[in-house]
Amino acid sequence: MNKPSVLFVCVHNAGRSQMAAAFLTTLGKGEIEVRSAGSMPAETVNPAVLEALAEVGIDISKEIPKVLTTEAVQESDVIITMGCGDACPIFPGKVYLDWKLEDPAGQGVESVRPIRDDIKARIENLISELPTMLKN
Repeated sequence: MNKPSVLFVCVHNAGRSQMAAAFLTTLGKGEIEVRSAGSMPAETVNPAVLEALAEVGIDISKEIPKVLTTEAVQESDVIITMGCGDACPIFPGKVYLDWKLEDPAGQGVESVRPIRDDIKARIENLISELPTMLKN
């Protein structure tokens, strides 16, 4: 089987989706293709997000927010939205999940840490559930 692929989408691709992609890349150990994008990408990744991830040994300082494309959705098996509403195109045969997460935009690292930890727990859960999700 090909590598499963997961796309994380939030509005600015500067916080939640970047953290989720970073954790899945790290914890997935190269077994999962990871993408992230935003419906209205920011100029840069949120500095508090960079700091919160650096605290757990993950460096995403080279990442830049990317625009959501139809191709990215088509090429992904699982699409996880994080508050982007209707901006995500829907294709049959894909698995869609919506994670309700607080937006770290404009918050300090103290407020970002619990969001980071919530995302890490969800990613660990996602990794264990992916094989079952993609069996159809």
